[in-house]
Amino acid sequence: MDDKELIMLVQQDDQRAFEEIMRKYKNKIINFLYNLTGDYEKAVEISQETFLRVYFKAHKYKPIAPLSSWIFTIASNLAKTELKKMNKQRYIPLENVFNRHQQGLSETQDMEKKEMTKIIKKALSTLHRRYRIPLVLKDMEGFSQEEIADILKKPVGTIKAQISRGRKYLKQELTKANLNIDLKTEGQELGNERA
Repeated sequence: MDDKELIMLVQQDDQRAFEEIMRKYKNKIINFLYNLTGDYEKAVEISQETFLRVYFKAHKYKPIAPLSSWIFTIASNLAKTELKKMNKQRYIPLENVFNRHQQGLSETQDMEKKEMTKIIKKALSTLHRRYRIPLVLKDMEGFSQEEIADILKKPVGTIKAQISRGRKYLKQELTKANLNIDLKTEGQELGNERA
């Protein structure tokens, strides 16, 4: 069953359809929120609130955008509110970006990768949420700029600028830390060689 059918069933109070949506998106939402907040428990808490809103506001969903965009919009708005409350810098874990590259590394190389991950996490945590959220959605979650614009309710041009500035600021922070990484170009993921 596709997302459109599932959400229509949820709109008719079908509990199984809602459970299927949760199964499909729960881990993605928790990962997204964890990357924004740096706090796993907080990410789980916000994800639960996200799915409560999905369930109770299902009747407001309009199929003009993918269901995933609507769910990420809810999560993003809740995260922004939480980040304002936290009002302090947090680390953004990127282990998932490097895990697939660590197979077969020597102990020395493994230590270097862990140190590099730590530096990148710290640099990301310094970015203002206006840059961090679009950057995480684009480079870690794989959303297109148009989808991010829809999720964050901003013009595509604004999103492009925020991603570009976010990458610029991130590169500056990494340079300060003596880590010279060629940040991605359009179509690649952060820390990922694929085009």
